[in-house]
Amino acid sequence: MKTFELTVSSPDGNLFKGPAVMLTLRGQEGDLAIMAEHIPFITTVKPCVCNIELEDGERKSGRTNGGLLTVSDDGVTLLSGSFCWE
Repeated sequence: MKTFELTVSSPDGNLFKGPAVMLTLRGQEGDLAIMAEHIPFITTVKPCVCNIELEDGERKSGRTNGGLLTVSDDGVTLLSGSFCWE
């Protein structure tokens, strides 16, 4: 599967930076699934569990208290005020 460059950051620094197959989380308008070649956009993120699927099939989950998600041709960035791995 195709991957995209994902960065998850909080005031503590980068918590994840690398290739991902899919990111799921709750945006301002509802649940989102981001995959490679997604159209560029920006949305606020509501408090939720974020799931990251990696290229090898591994899944990582973390909880955010909300933040900002930016999807661009250069990659995907989740900026969170607080992020904790589950």
